[in-house]
Amino acid sequence: MNSFESQTDSFKNYVQNERRLSIHTLTSYTTDLSQFQEFLVQRFRLTHFAEATHNEIRMWVVELKENGISSRSINRKISTLKSFYKYLLIRNEVDSNPMLKIISPKQSKKLPVYFEQKKMDTLFEQSVFTNDFKGVRDILIMELLYGTGIRLSELINIKDTDIYTNEIKVLGKGNKERIIPITNKLKDFIPFYKEKRKEEFSVLNTPNLLVTNKGDKLYEKLVYRTVNHYLGLVTNEKKRSPHTMRHSFATNMLNNGAQLHTIKEILGHANLSATQVYTHNSIERLKDAYKKFHPKEN
Repeated sequence: MNSFESQTDSFKNYVQNERRLSIHTLTSYTTDLSQFQEFLVQRFRLTHFAEATHNEIRMWVVELKENGISSRSINRKISTLKSFYKYLLIRNEVDSNPMLKIISPKQSKKLPVYFEQKKMDTLFEQSVFTNDFKGVRDILIMELLYGTGIRLSELINIKDTDIYTNEIKVLGKGNKERIIPITNKLKDFIPFYKEKRKEEFSVLNTPNLLVTNKGDKLYEKLVYRTVNHYLGLVTNEKKRSPHTMRHSFATNMLNNGAQLHTIKEILGHANLSATQVYTHNSIERLKDAYKKFHPKEN
Protein backbone atom coordinates (compact mmCIF):
# COMPACT_ATOMS: atom_id res chain seq x y z
CA MET A 1 0.00 0.00 0.00
CA ASN A 2 1.38 3.39 -0.94
CA SER A 3 2.15 6.13 1.57
CA PHE A 4 0.44 9.50 1.60
CA GLU A 5 3.30 11.09 -0.31
CA SER A 6 3.62 8.48 -3.03
CA GLN A 7 -0.15 8.44 -3.65
CA THR A 8 -0.26 12.23 -3.83
CA ASP A 9 2.74 12.40 -6.17
CA SER A 10 1.28 9.69 -8.39
CA PHE A 11 -2.05 11.53 -8.61
CA LYS A 12 -0.35 14.86 -9.36
CA ASN A 13 1.60 13.22 -12.17
CA TYR A 14 -1.64 11.77 -13.57
CA VAL A 15 -3.42 15.14 -13.38
CA GLN A 16 -0.56 17.01 -15.02
CA ASN A 17 0.55 14.59 -17.72
CA GLU A 18 -2.52 12.52 -18.58
CA ARG A 19 -5.48 14.77 -17.84
CA ARG A 20 -3.38 17.82 -18.73
CA LEU A 21 -5.19 20.10 -16.31
CA SER A 22 -3.98 23.63 -15.60
CA ILE A 23 -1.25 24.55 -13.12
CA HIS A 24 -3.90 26.38 -11.10
CA THR A 25 -5.98 23.18 -10.78
CA LEU A 26 -2.89 21.16 -9.91
CA THR A 27 -2.00 23.64 -7.17
CA SER A 28 -5.54 23.46 -5.76
CA TYR A 29 -5.48 19.65 -5.76
CA THR A 30 -2.11 19.63 -4.01
CA THR A 31 -3.27 22.08 -1.33
CA ASP A 32 -6.52 20.19 -0.68
CA LEU A 33 -4.83 16.79 -0.38
CA SER A 34 -2.16 18.20 1.91
CA GLN A 35 -4.81 19.66 4.24
CA PHE A 36 -6.79 16.40 4.19
CA GLN A 37 -3.66 14.39 4.93
CA GLU A 38 -2.81 16.64 7.89
CA PHE A 39 -6.33 16.11 9.27
CA LEU A 40 -6.11 12.32 8.95
CA VAL A 41 -2.71 12.18 10.64
CA GLN A 42 -3.46 14.55 13.51
CA ARG A 43 -6.99 13.38 14.32
CA PHE A 44 -6.83 9.66 13.57
CA ARG A 45 -3.14 8.76 13.25
CA LEU A 46 -3.78 7.25 9.82
CA THR A 47 -0.85 6.46 7.55
CA HIS A 48 -2.60 5.98 4.18
CA PHE A 49 -5.46 7.61 2.32
CA ALA A 50 -6.95 4.13 1.85
CA GLU A 51 -7.61 3.90 5.60
CA ALA A 52 -10.01 6.84 5.50
CA THR A 53 -13.73 6.02 5.35
CA HIS A 54 -16.69 8.28 4.63
CA ASN A 55 -16.91 8.94 8.37
CA GLU A 56 -13.47 10.57 8.55
CA ILE A 57 -14.19 12.55 5.41
CA ARG A 58 -17.50 13.80 6.83
CA MET A 59 -15.72 14.85 10.01
CA TRP A 60 -13.22 16.81 7.93
CA VAL A 61 -16.07 18.57 6.13
CA VAL A 62 -17.66 19.42 9.50
CA GLU A 63 -14.36 20.81 10.77
CA LEU A 64 -13.99 22.95 7.65
CA LYS A 65 -17.48 24.39 8.24
CA GLU A 66 -16.71 25.08 11.90
CA ASN A 67 -13.55 26.91 10.85
CA GLY A 68 -15.61 29.27 8.71
CA ILE A 69 -14.58 27.87 5.32
CA SER A 70 -17.15 28.83 2.66
CA SER A 71 -19.40 26.23 1.07
CA ARG A 72 -17.82 27.03 -2.28
CA SER A 73 -14.32 26.22 -1.00
CA ILE A 74 -15.55 23.07 0.75
CA ASN A 75 -17.23 21.88 -2.43
CA ARG A 76 -13.96 22.40 -4.30
CA LYS A 77 -12.12 20.27 -1.74
CA ILE A 78 -14.81 17.58 -1.99
CA SER A 79 -14.42 17.67 -5.77
CA THR A 80 -10.68 17.14 -5.32
CA LEU A 81 -11.28 14.08 -3.12
CA LYS A 82 -13.81 12.68 -5.59
CA SER A 83 -11.26 12.84 -8.39
CA PHE A 84 -8.53 11.48 -6.13
CA TYR A 85 -10.44 8.47 -4.77
CA LYS A 86 -11.77 7.65 -8.21
CA TYR A 87 -8.15 7.55 -9.35
CA LEU A 88 -7.14 5.31 -6.42
CA LEU A 89 -10.05 2.97 -7.15
CA ILE A 90 -9.02 2.59 -10.80
CA ARG A 91 -5.49 1.73 -9.61
CA ASN A 92 -6.88 -0.78 -7.09
CA GLU A 93 -5.34 1.16 -4.20
CA VAL A 94 -8.69 1.32 -2.37
CA ASP A 95 -11.37 -1.37 -2.12
CA SER A 96 -14.26 1.08 -2.41
CA ASN A 97 -14.85 4.76 -3.01
CA PRO A 98 -15.75 6.53 0.27
CA MET A 99 -16.78 9.67 -1.63
CA LEU A 100 -19.97 7.97 -2.86
CA LYS A 101 -21.52 8.69 0.56
CA ILE A 102 -20.39 12.31 0.72
CA ILE A 103 -22.91 15.03 -0.16
CA SER A 104 -21.64 18.47 -1.06
CA PRO A 105 -23.10 21.35 1.02
CA LYS A 106 -25.49 23.67 -0.75
CA GLN A 107 -24.14 27.07 -1.62
CA SER A 108 -25.89 30.27 -2.54
CA LYS A 109 -25.43 31.23 -6.14
CA LYS A 110 -23.84 34.63 -6.54
CA LEU A 111 -24.36 36.43 -9.81
CA PRO A 112 -21.12 37.30 -11.61
CA VAL A 113 -20.02 40.89 -11.06
CA TYR A 114 -19.92 42.77 -14.35
CA PHE A 115 -19.68 46.32 -15.62
CA GLU A 116 -22.31 47.75 -17.92
CA GLN A 117 -21.35 48.67 -21.44
CA LYS A 118 -21.71 52.39 -20.70
CA LYS A 119 -19.02 52.21 -18.04
CA MET A 120 -16.68 50.25 -20.28
CA ASP A 121 -17.27 52.69 -23.14
CA THR A 122 -16.52 55.57 -20.78
CA LEU A 123 -13.24 53.95 -19.76
CA PHE A 124 -11.98 53.50 -23.30
CA GLU A 125 -13.20 56.91 -24.46
CA GLN A 126 -11.43 58.79 -21.66
CA SER A 127 -7.82 59.89 -22.18
CA VAL A 128 -6.59 57.96 -19.15
CA PHE A 129 -3.93 55.97 -20.96
CA THR A 130 -0.51 57.51 -21.59
CA ASN A 131 1.05 57.38 -25.05
CA ASP A 132 4.29 55.71 -23.97
CA PHE A 133 4.92 51.96 -24.16
CA LYS A 134 3.35 51.24 -20.76
CA GLY A 135 0.17 53.14 -21.62
CA VAL A 136 -0.19 51.46 -25.01
CA ARG A 137 0.46 48.06 -23.42
CA ASP A 138 -2.16 48.73 -20.76
CA ILE A 139 -4.74 49.68 -23.40
CA LEU A 140 -4.08 46.39 -25.17
CA ILE A 141 -4.46 44.41 -21.94
CA MET A 142 -7.84 46.01 -21.27
CA GLU A 143 -9.02 45.78 -24.88
CA LEU A 144 -8.09 42.10 -25.16
CA LEU A 145 -9.77 41.16 -21.87
CA TYR A 146 -12.98 43.03 -22.63
CA GLY A 147 -12.95 42.50 -26.39
CA THR A 148 -12.49 38.72 -26.33
CA GLY A 149 -13.48 37.53 -22.84
CA ILE A 150 -10.28 35.51 -22.46
CA ARG A 151 -8.98 34.31 -19.11
CA LEU A 152 -5.97 35.84 -17.36
CA SER A 153 -3.80 32.78 -18.04
CA GLU A 154 -4.79 32.86 -21.71
CA LEU A 155 -3.94 36.54 -21.97
CA ILE A 156 -0.41 36.34 -20.60
CA ASN A 157 0.42 33.32 -22.76
CA ILE A 158 -0.55 34.82 -26.14
CA LYS A 159 2.44 34.78 -28.48
CA ASP A 160 3.07 36.93 -31.53
CA THR A 161 2.51 33.85 -33.68
CA ASP A 162 -1.00 33.47 -32.19
CA ILE A 163 -2.17 36.70 -33.83
CA TYR A 164 -3.96 36.39 -37.17
CA THR A 165 -5.59 39.02 -39.36
CA ASN A 166 -9.05 38.85 -37.80
CA GLU A 167 -8.53 36.32 -34.99
CA ILE A 168 -6.33 35.24 -32.12
CA LYS A 169 -5.48 31.76 -30.91
CA VAL A 170 -5.48 31.03 -27.18
CA LEU A 171 -4.59 27.99 -25.11
CA GLY A 172 -7.39 27.34 -22.63
CA LYS A 173 -8.11 24.87 -19.87
CA GLY A 174 -6.92 21.34 -20.50
CA ASN A 175 -4.52 22.71 -23.13
CA LYS A 176 -7.42 23.13 -25.54
CA GLU A 177 -6.81 25.64 -28.31
CA ARG A 178 -9.56 27.88 -29.61
CA ILE A 179 -9.77 30.66 -32.18
CA ILE A 180 -11.48 33.91 -31.16
CA PRO A 181 -12.51 36.73 -33.52
CA ILE A 182 -11.22 40.20 -32.67
CA THR A 183 -12.74 43.63 -33.14
CA ASN A 184 -11.62 46.04 -35.85
CA LYS A 185 -10.17 48.22 -33.11
CA LEU A 186 -7.97 45.36 -31.88
CA LYS A 187 -7.05 44.43 -35.42
CA ASP A 188 -5.65 47.93 -35.95
CA PHE A 189 -4.25 48.42 -32.46
CA ILE A 190 -2.12 45.27 -32.15
CA PRO A 191 0.30 46.33 -34.97
CA PHE A 192 0.52 49.78 -33.35
CA TYR A 193 1.43 48.15 -30.03
CA LYS A 194 4.08 46.00 -31.71
CA GLU A 195 5.69 49.09 -33.22
CA LYS A 196 5.72 50.73 -29.80
CA ARG A 197 7.26 47.60 -28.33
CA LYS A 198 9.90 47.52 -31.07
CA GLU A 199 10.85 51.12 -30.29
CA GLU A 200 11.13 50.30 -26.60
CA PHE A 201 13.10 47.03 -26.85
CA SER A 202 15.74 46.09 -29.38
CA VAL A 203 15.68 42.53 -28.03
CA LEU A 204 12.79 40.79 -26.26
CA ASN A 205 13.23 38.16 -23.57
CA THR A 206 10.09 36.28 -24.56
CA PRO A 207 8.07 35.35 -27.67
CA ASN A 208 4.92 36.51 -25.89
CA LEU A 209 2.85 39.38 -27.25
CA LEU A 210 2.47 41.28 -23.99
CA VAL A 211 5.59 42.12 -22.01
CA THR A 212 6.59 43.99 -18.87
CA ASN A 213 8.39 47.32 -18.80
CA LYS A 214 11.64 45.31 -18.98
CA GLY A 215 10.63 43.21 -21.96
CA ASP A 216 9.89 40.06 -19.96
CA LYS A 217 6.79 37.88 -20.08
CA LEU A 218 3.78 39.45 -18.41
CA TYR A 219 2.86 38.08 -14.98
CA GLU A 220 -0.49 37.76 -13.20
CA LYS A 221 -0.03 40.39 -10.46
CA LEU A 222 0.87 43.05 -13.00
CA VAL A 223 -2.33 42.36 -14.95
CA TYR A 224 -4.39 42.43 -11.74
CA ARG A 225 -2.90 45.79 -10.76
CA THR A 226 -3.49 47.18 -14.24
CA VAL A 227 -7.13 46.09 -14.40
CA ASN A 228 -7.85 47.20 -10.84
CA HIS A 229 -6.38 50.64 -11.52
CA TYR A 230 -8.27 51.45 -14.72
CA LEU A 231 -11.60 49.99 -13.62
CA GLY A 232 -11.27 52.04 -10.45
CA LEU A 233 -11.52 55.16 -12.61
CA VAL A 234 -15.09 54.32 -13.67
CA THR A 235 -16.55 52.27 -10.81
CA ASN A 236 -16.49 51.89 -7.03
CA GLU A 237 -17.15 48.16 -7.29
CA LYS A 238 -14.69 46.29 -5.07
CA LYS A 239 -14.30 43.34 -7.42
CA ARG A 240 -12.14 44.72 -10.21
CA SER A 241 -10.22 41.85 -11.72
CA PRO A 242 -9.46 40.27 -15.12
CA HIS A 243 -12.31 37.84 -14.46
CA THR A 244 -14.83 40.66 -13.99
CA MET A 245 -13.73 41.83 -17.45
CA ARG A 246 -14.59 38.34 -18.73
CA HIS A 247 -17.98 38.52 -16.99
CA SER A 248 -18.58 41.96 -18.49
CA PHE A 249 -17.77 40.72 -21.98
CA ALA A 250 -20.15 37.77 -21.71
CA THR A 251 -23.03 39.65 -20.05
CA ASN A 252 -22.88 42.60 -22.44
CA MET A 253 -22.67 40.26 -25.44
CA LEU A 254 -25.80 38.52 -24.20
CA ASN A 255 -27.58 41.81 -23.52
CA ASN A 256 -26.80 42.91 -27.08
CA GLY A 257 -28.45 39.80 -28.54
CA ALA A 258 -25.63 37.26 -28.92
CA GLN A 259 -26.66 33.60 -28.81
CA LEU A 260 -25.71 31.70 -25.64
CA HIS A 261 -24.02 28.95 -27.65
CA THR A 262 -21.84 31.52 -29.43
CA ILE A 263 -20.72 33.00 -26.11
CA LYS A 264 -20.00 29.48 -24.82
CA GLU A 265 -17.66 28.78 -27.73
CA ILE A 266 -15.85 32.11 -27.41
CA LEU A 267 -15.37 31.69 -23.65
CA GLY A 268 -14.19 28.11 -24.05
CA HIS A 269 -16.71 26.62 -21.62
CA ALA A 270 -16.92 22.83 -21.64
CA ASN A 271 -20.71 22.85 -21.31
CA LEU A 272 -23.57 25.29 -21.70
CA SER A 273 -24.50 25.29 -18.00
CA ALA A 274 -21.34 27.27 -17.21
CA THR A 275 -22.44 29.96 -19.67
CA GLN A 276 -26.08 30.06 -18.55
CA VAL A 277 -25.15 31.93 -15.36
CA TYR A 278 -24.92 35.09 -17.48
CA THR A 279 -28.61 34.85 -18.36
CA HIS A 280 -29.40 35.55 -14.70
CA ASN A 281 -27.66 38.92 -14.95
CA SER A 282 -29.78 39.72 -18.01
CA ILE A 283 -32.97 38.70 -16.19
CA GLU A 284 -32.06 40.91 -13.23
CA ARG A 285 -31.44 43.77 -15.66
CA LEU A 286 -34.91 43.28 -17.15
CA LYS A 287 -36.47 43.26 -13.67
CA ASP A 288 -34.73 46.52 -12.79
CA ALA A 289 -35.93 48.12 -16.03
CA TYR A 290 -39.47 46.89 -15.38
CA LYS A 291 -39.53 48.39 -11.90
CA LYS A 292 -38.08 51.63 -13.14
CA PHE A 293 -40.22 52.23 -16.22
CA HIS A 294 -43.46 50.29 -15.88
CA PRO A 295 -46.35 52.70 -15.13
CA LYS A 296 -47.83 50.39 -12.52
CA GLU A 297 -44.57 50.47 -10.58
CA ASN A 298 -44.47 54.26 -10.30
